[in-house]
Amino acid sequence: MKTILLALATSLFLGSAALAAEIDVAQSTIKWKGSKVTGSNHYGLISPKSSDLTVNDGKIVSGSVVLDMNSLTVTDLEGEKAQKFLRHMMNEDFFEVGKYPTATLDIKEAKDGQMVGELTIKGITKPFSFPFTSKDGKYLGTTTFDRTKYGVIYKSGNFFKDLGDKVINDDVEIEFEIVLKGE
Repeated sequence: MKTILLALATSLFLGSAALAAEIDVAQSTIKWKGSKVTGSNHYGLISPKSSDLTVNDGKIVSGSVVLDMNSLTVTDLEGEKAQKFLRHMMNEDFFEVGKYPTATLDIKEAKDGQMVGELTIKGITKPFSFPFTSKDGKYLGTTTFDRTKYGVIYKSGNFFKDLGDKVINDDVEIEFEIVLKGE
């Protein structure tokens, strides 16, 4: 009986250390940047649609973040140029947002300044890891992902030849500053 009570008490104690948390969308930013071989680039923002994170001792240890692909913005263009660019980013040449309205980051573990998990874009899931720092209640970091691994091959020099200066680099840069609700 003592063993059962000890196991139950230990389970309750350890279980209480892990708490559920969500991203504070109003206080967080996720920036993206895509570039061409010429050095020109476009950049903008994307917002989380939902999140379900596990926090232990004030640190993210696992969870998931669902990104709303319909929230994509471009901040270096304005007016009709911006609208045309976004329509192209959302069509089948790029992220096919009508068919795949979300992307998902599943975090399996976060320790020693590295988050490890899986990234799903356009229904394709690949292992993904990236460095982060935690400072003043914020999670900060910069990473890249290879868009071609997720079926986004438009004007990739690895898939199309003779594009000259029209080649779009495969790596998309992501910079984030994440704040959790209640932090």
